[in-house]
Amino acid sequence: MTQTIVLSLKGLSKRFGSVVANDDVSLDLHQGEVLALLGENGAGKTTLMNMLFGHYLPDSGAIDVRNEIGAIEPLTLGHPQAALSAGIGMVHQHFTLAENLNALDNIVLGSEPLWRLRRDSAMARSKIEKIMSDTGLQVALDVPVGRLSVGERQRVEILKALYRDVRILVLDEPTAVLTPQEADTLFENIGAMTKRGLSVIFISHKLREVLAFSHRIAVLRHGVKVGEIATKDADERSIARMMVGADTPETQREEMAPGAPIMTLENVSVTGRSKRDSLTNVSFQVARHEILGIAGVSGNGQSALAGLISGLNIPSNGVFKIDGEVIAHGNPSAMIKAGVGRIPEDRHHDGIVGSMSVAENMVIERLNDPEVQSGGILKREAISENAARLTEAYDVRGPGVSARARLLSGGNIQKLILARVFEQSPKLILANQPTRGLDMGAAAEVARRLLEARKQGAGVVLISEDLDELLGLSDRIMVIHDGELIEAFTRDREEIGLMMAGEYE
Repeated sequence: MTQTIVLSLKGLSKRFGSVVANDDVSLDLHQGEVLALLGENGAGKTTLMNMLFGHYLPDSGAIDVRNEIGAIEPLTLGHPQAALSAGIGMVHQHFTLAENLNALDNIVLGSEPLWRLRRDSAMARSKIEKIMSDTGLQVALDVPVGRLSVGERQRVEILKALYRDVRILVLDEPTAVLTPQEADTLFENIGAMTKRGLSVIFISHKLREVLAFSHRIAVLRHGVKVGEIATKDADERSIARMMVGADTPETQREEMAPGAPIMTLENVSVTGRSKRDSLTNVSFQVARHEILGIAGVSGNGQSALAGLISGLNIPSNGVFKIDGEVIAHGNPSAMIKAGVGRIPEDRHHDGIVGSMSVAENMVIERLNDPEVQSGGILKREAISENAARLTEAYDVRGPGVSARARLLSGGNIQKLILARVFEQSPKLILANQPTRGLDMGAAAEVARRLLEARKQGAGVVLISEDLDELLGLSDRIMVIHDGELIEAFTRDREEIGLMMAGEYE
């Protein structure tokens, strides 16, 4: 890292109606630096980066950037092409990919002149393969993005930015779907690139990674920059205190004897279009008072397992039981009636109906409940009262219970889903990436509620790519790879990481 400033954010402010997303935020980035930008959900991190990248126009403030010849010049605000031309690349938390195009086309898209009659695909492929080799981010270039897993799409997003030879790279939760080894490899290669002059702004909720790989930390709270600290002088407790203004309570898992089996799979297979969409002869049980953690790299059968438990997939062979009852032709409604609570991986696509209100989404899985409707007519007042109670209890922040759910931030959509699930006291909970993208406080609350449900007798299937989360909450851990499940008789991070990569006997 040098002392040369390559980027200066000067007094940036942004309001959305009465909500102040950023208030007079100033921030410098040095050449060769990895700057971690931290804060709770809704603190204004992504809004700040969207102003940098031109997606939002600031209400006030300016941005200066150092150009290729070393001169400082103002960045044209509100224009993404201006940011790209200035050498700024951004990898968004939520993907911006064309699902009908393959990975190679997505990576190259927008980087070539429209007047060019044909692309030199061989040159593009060669450059991408070199980047993949350097970063360890492997992806099938000829597969349509719509068929890729969440983790593979994340890699495409990172490759898309690196393909443009950016000098400043913004990473918004880049390792959420990578194994520990893949994350370490990514940061090692980013570290090598920073030594050649790349500057990085890194948004993350994983403090272990922040402390291991960043040079400096800046913290936002309620849209205001509340402090900066050199990473070498920081620890998790001091960072948490800066982020939330107080110490975050630690969640401890108490040892508890498992009860009777609540879910049983006996040689169950699910046939999909590929191995990543399939399960092969899977056998395991989940007991009452037990959290079973499922570790694995995204795209190894997690979606098939989650679909089975959710009622979206039907076993092609084997026996699937819930509370002793065989589920032969499950569907989502039947699984809900059987006492299964579902926290889906894709909260936007599978967790809500964005055009419906927050209040309606709170009750969408129990529309036949007499508390919700009578004679086919929805009880609007009761639905609104229920939503008001739950938004307060689960700290769902937004424009109101009558607003469309799509207007909520990702973290608040997740809180909505959690409220809907936990309030029904399910006997089995499918928690698929339940804390992805959540800040420390919200993630701690999810952990507390999962442990409380376990204490009350529920069984939990926790699917996560966050090994720290799995190790902290799970009573047992199984690893999924290529649609097969094996028991992990270890709690060693490195050993489980190797198993996730398929390196086991």
